Amino acid sequence: MYEHKIKEIMLGVRKKRIKVDEAMKKLKFLPFEDLGFAKIDHHRALRRGFPEVVFCQSKTTEQVVSIVKKMMEKNVDVLATRATEEMFNEVKKHAKNARYNKISKTITITKNKKTKKGKILVLSAGTSDINVAEEAAAVAEAMGNNVERLYDVGVAGLHRLLGNKEKLDSANVLVVVAGMDGVLPSVVSGLIGKPVIAVPTSVGYGASFKGIAPLLTMLNACSPGVVVVNIDNGFGAGYFASLINK
Repeated sequence: MYEHKIKEIMLGVRKKRIKVDEAMKKLKFLPFEDLGFAKIDHHRALRRGFPEVVFCQSKTTEQVVSIVKKMMEKNVDVLATRATEEMFNEVKKHAKNARYNKISKTITITKNKKTKKGKILVLSAGTSDINVAEEAAAVAEAMGNNVERLYDVGVAGLHRLLGNKEKLDSANVLVVVAGMDGVLPSVVSGLIGKPVIAVPTSVGYGASFKGIAPLLTMLNACSPGVVVVNIDNGFGAGYFASLINK
């Protein structure tokens, strides 16, 4: 979706609709743009099909706003994760169409209309896992996927999952988020023949070791077709699910 923009510039120069200096200005920051505190990878949209995502955690509000403004100049979609409401309020001053998801803590600014295909299903074992699940869902939606959510269907009440079998069957890829014992991804994978991306969360009592216990459970899944991302990494799961769904 971004390659055509480069082609348009090249054709514009050939047909003398765009001056060479103007084209150079448009292409100037293709590798990256150095802001001192950050080097924005403007070329990533061409390489990967989606622009660089802004990870806001440990950044100042001013840094986030500066990065977002530079990305907006390139007329690309903007996705920022682990953002505070204060960051969003400042971004909103420069982008009226910016949207904030309080649960996932994501900021999205949509510039390009996407044709959505397929479906990604995001499941959470418990209500306490929803913030990580929402991060995965928000990322997948920002990347142009149809996303459906199915929350609080953990193995402590397995009938809740089995009562939604049609949703499992209709998805191309599933993101399964769980803390505590981390068993849900194996169970889901055993019910269907679709790729399952397992996300361990830091939710649980002492012996869950802030997510290490569910991480190890998921890495040792006996059902084939399960891959595992890092603890609380909803972003990585949503991004990978999008690559599969494409």
